[in-house]
Amino acid sequence: MATWTNDELVAIGEAAELEIAPRLVDGTLIKPVTIWVVRHNDDLFVRSYRGEDSHWFTVSQIAGEGQITAGGVRKEVRFVREHDSPTNDAVDLAYRMKYRDQDTAYVDPLVASPAKETTLKLVPR
Repeated sequence: MATWTNDELVAIGEAAELEIAPRLVDGTLIKPVTIWVVRHNDDLFVRSYRGEDSHWFTVSQIAGEGQITAGGVRKEVRFVREHDSPTNDAVDLAYRMKYRDQDTAYVDPLVASPAKETTLKLVPR
């Protein structure tokens, strides 16, 4: 199983934004969408601000893989739904800490339903 290098974790985890491009069944990538990313321990996580209705999130669930770009790193990844409550609580805290200088109108929805239910762990391929 592939893992993140420390340099990748630092670069992506410290990046303000991430571009995510899920892959369609035919192998093509959708147009990249800019979202926020957080690091918890040695894992990277994203959430859909609009919940499951977001186009990029819906596509991410079709093939379960795609490409991300952040902090000068471009990587092929798998998208793994995170259902573990303690991990999701830690991801909430990571969002609040990393984006504490951002308007709460953007942060608060990311740590509540329906966004919280869309937590995806980014697993390098």
